[in-house]
Amino acid sequence: MQIDGRFWLRKDGRNFLGNGRIELLEKIAQTGSIHAAAKAMKMSYKAAWERVNAMNDIADRPIIEKTTGGRGGGGTVLTAHAYELIATYKRFAELHREFINRFAEAGDDPERLARILSRTFLTTSARNQIACSVGSITPHGLRSELRLQLPGGDTLYSVITSTSVRNMGLEEGGDAYAIIKSSDVAISVSAPEASDDINVLKGRITSLQRSSENAEITLQLEGGSKLIGVTDLDASDALETSMEAYATVAKNHIIIGA
Repeated sequence: MQIDGRFWLRKDGRNFLGNGRIELLEKIAQTGSIHAAAKAMKMSYKAAWERVNAMNDIADRPIIEKTTGGRGGGGTVLTAHAYELIATYKRFAELHREFINRFAEAGDDPERLARILSRTFLTTSARNQIACSVGSITPHGLRSELRLQLPGGDTLYSVITSTSVRNMGLEEGGDAYAIIKSSDVAISVSAPEASDDINVLKGRITSLQRSSENAEITLQLEGGSKLIGVTDLDASDALETSMEAYATVAKNHIIIGA
């Protein structure tokens, strides 16, 4: 069994934005007309127009504008407000998916789901807080190595004190959080040399934001989890969105939350 859920944004008691409506707006932006967008989505012009009209009626400001003249005889374009709504919906949808993914940790065990729901979400300055399960605990005297299983199958290793393992009540099969500062995540195009002290995870860059001083990179791992790293501008020159890349995290830089 799998836990899933549909996501809608409602306004004034009415469905406002959903995945299909966002796709329609994006098709209008690409094609320049409602008719062409409807054709691309294999739906009737009437159905497409009714959806656009419903969104336009609910929105605070117009979401489309008619254009006239030119070789094509005019068409339809999105307003700046429409692009704002698309970005807002996509961000909420991403957070909704992350929430559903945390539910999915429970598998078909309702009691485990109850434990997950009872956990308090951590508030820390670390950008990376990844829900995981403890795959194994290997003591090495005063320190212990934890193998952490991330949703989707990715694996992280963390080294913490054996006292912390006991005090937190950590045990194999239990739930935990891997907490990592973005400044401790190095992202590069080529795979670094293997080492007993670091984790190397492969993924694809989904976001790259540069400021005057540094760059923030979001790497989606092969299993679906995300890691955010911050680096200086020079180090980000070789990176682009959609390219494959590698994240490197030292084992002793992963804090455990439970």
